[in-house]
Amino acid sequence: MTIDTLNFTPWSALLGGILIGAAAAILVLLNGRIAGISGILGGLLRPARGDILWRIAFISGLILAPIAYGVFYAWPEIQAEADTGALIIAGLLVGIGTRYGSGCTSGHGVCGISRLSPRSITATIVFMAAGFITVYLIRHL
Repeated sequence: MTIDTLNFTPWSALLGGILIGAAAAILVLLNGRIAGISGILGGLLRPARGDILWRIAFISGLILAPIAYGVFYAWPEIQAEADTGALIIAGLLVGIGTRYGSGCTSGHGVCGISRLSPRSITATIVFMAAGFITVYLIRHL
């Protein structure tokens, strides 16, 4: 494994991690909610009174932040090594896994592990193992 030192950005990655952690901590401390994207979005599909505004603000931030980034910096080149059909199937499988796992990688991986939740630690290990196995099977077999 090699690191592309021309494009390696440890400081921006560190800052991004700090911002994600701070946002997750602020949401749980001020709102008592876990920053799991699937749960936040799912709550908009069946909204409860007084529970809509913060969800819209959170999802809007997810959409607007990359747009704001694009105003100041060049967008990175994206290369998808799969066809559209494979990407659609993969997205559906991730959605199904999110429902069966009672949460997504952000809820379990960022918030659950930081709370030392055994269920989230197990779920994150399963997510990662499934990803490793899938990449190995697709790339090497």
